[in-house]
Amino acid sequence: MARRKLFRFAQNAAADNVIEVGKPLYTTIRGKWREVYFKNENPVILELACGKGEYTVGLGKTFPDRNYIGVDIKGDRIARGSQAALQLGLKNVGFLRASIQFLDEFFEPGEVDEIWLVHPDPQPKDRDEKKRLTNRAFLTRYARWIKPGGIFHLKTDNPFLYEYTLEVLKDMPGYVLLEHTDNLYESDLLAEHHNITTHYEKLFREQGFTIKYIRARILGDFSAEQS
Repeated sequence: MARRKLFRFAQNAAADNVIEVGKPLYTTIRGKWREVYFKNENPVILELACGKGEYTVGLGKTFPDRNYIGVDIKGDRIARGSQAALQLGLKNVGFLRASIQFLDEFFEPGEVDEIWLVHPDPQPKDRDEKKRLTNRAFLTRYARWIKPGGIFHLKTDNPFLYEYTLEVLKDMPGYVLLEHTDNLYESDLLAEHHNITTHYEKLFREQGFTIKYIRARILGDFSAEQS
């Protein structure tokens, strides 16, 4: 296992589509994703906690006129997405190895058009609420990076996280809940997901779990609010 991880880390070090500690853009990319990295003015979409980057790569392949960035702290995971994007020749897909807590160092306010969370860890225990990626503090961060009018998406198999996120969003200034469903595959929203599924989503469905989905719009920046 250790040898495999070292191999993945070496892949990241050599890959032009991975930004991580030790590479020049790691400390200079903030506010310059379109100009310096993608070299176009297309929308920038993040997948946070992207894991192996399956959704990031799937979206990038489906929408060549949009820029996608998969963000994860696990280098051995994003290496798989990075290599998949390289093999497909996707110039509109990149990966950032960084913690979500520190993304203010990589994105200026309003630099992002959309954010996706795809099957994040639900962190169901009360003591772990601060780690939950849809808690009030994290949603406040997202609203700083997403431009007014931009979109926040959540896909999850977990009923608790789905209901929790709905409740948080209802009381969040700067967000308006657009659509949600507790059974995506039986809803009119399925076509908008372009048949992109992750390995874990397939497993969840095989185990009988329904896939939940939430979409909300950012009305404006409320970065001054205390999180």
